[in-house]
Parts: sequence; C-alpha cells; structure tokens
Amino acid sequence: MYGFRIVDKLQKLDQDIQRNQLNYHKKRVLVSKEFTFDAAHHLHCYEGKCKNLHGHTYRVVFGLSGFTDDRGLMIDFGDIKQIWKDKIEIYLDHRYLNETLPLMNTTAENMVVWIYEKMADALREEPQYKGARVEFVRLFETPTSYAEARREWMEDE
Repeated sequence: MYGFRIVDKLQKLDQDIQRNQLNYHKKRVLVSKEFTFDAAHHLHCYEGKCKNLHGHTYRVVFGLSGFTDDRGLMIDFGDIKQIWKDKIEIYLDHRYLNETLPLMNTTAENMVVWIYEKMADALREEPQYKGARVEFVRLFETPTSYAEARREWMEDE
C-alpha cells in the first residue's frame, strides 16, 4: 500500500560493493549541523532593552565544507557535535557570556566571529579533517534575527 518492503538481501562490503566504490566523487561538499544553547548577557554602550541583564535561547548553524574520504564521508556529524561540546559550548551554555567570552561587547555580531574562529581552529587541529573549512556560521539570537560570519569575509578582510 505505501511501497514499503523488507530488504531481501543486505548489501555486503567486498562482496556486493567494493571499497573503491564507497566514495562516489572527488568534489567539495558542505555539511551543516545546528545546536542551541541558553545564556545570559547584557550590552555596553547600548540604549535599549539589551543594556539590562537578560537571556536568550540561541541557535547556531555551522556550514562546513571539505572533501570526502575513501568511505564517502567529509566529517562525521558526531565529530562536529564533539567539537561543539568540547571546544565551544562549554563557554556558552547556561553561562553569563560577559564573563566567559573574551573581553568584548557580547553582541551577536561579535559572538558569531568568536564561534567561527573556535570551530576553524578545531578543524585545523585535527589531521583527519585536512581540507575541511568553515564556510559559514549563523548565530540566531531570536527565531527571526541572526548574525553571520562567512569564510570569504573572515579570510579576505
């Protein structure tokens, strides 16, 4: 009725598909992963609601590009999550950002560049991600408002 069927025979490596067939191409590809965190901050030299201590549920979207390995993987989504947890989120989630980030006004515009730099540094530190790079980071401060850092802006300016 819905086109569902049980697979008759599970494909087996080195029998039905050869290892040299696992990577379909040699092109650069982009993968994306999103995370959320909750944090408090306030802004300096700003006349508006954000001058007072307040919080947000932020959403971060990473766009990472690179070349696939012999298995056809550029980077495992679990590895992106581990980098996020170990190198970035520890400074952000349920934190007072004015205290845990480098000295800066904790605007979305400043924070997105810091997040971009942390992810770019982490990718450079790992030899298995050779050629991987951050293409963009979007930091949503609200569901409809975000700041973005792009590779071409970060590297050329």
